[in-house]
Amino acid sequence: MLGFVVAAWMVLLAILVLAPDIYAQALKPLGQTSAVRTSFFVVLTVFIALLAMGVLRRWRWMFWLIVLAFLAGPLRTLASILELVRIVPTGGPGWYAVLQGIIGLVQLGIGLALLRGYRRAGVWGAF
Repeated sequence: MLGFVVAAWMVLLAILVLAPDIYAQALKPLGQTSAVRTSFFVVLTVFIALLAMGVLRRWRWMFWLIVLAFLAGPLRTLASILELVRIVPTGGPGWYAVLQGIIGLVQLGIGLALLRGYRRAGVWGAF
């Protein structure tokens, strides 16, 4: 779980540095400045740090929020497929839609593993 959180943060940082237009497009109503993009990245970093702290401290409520969010991963994959076949408007370049789809599948796998661990050993149990 922590590996996914760290990988997600590193991808967010890479997108900020290598493809800041993705952030600009998502933050269009707030403005196109680098300060807005950086502030958004800082807020996401704080959120991810809180998520990591909840995992490390094994907060029960955090477990269930994570399971719920991760089991919804196929929705992200479905949205990416619909973007790639041009049924819905794209939210960025093609590689970004593919990345989102892959992340959705990884989320589903982690969500299922968390449920398996729960069935075997309870909340935050080993899978």
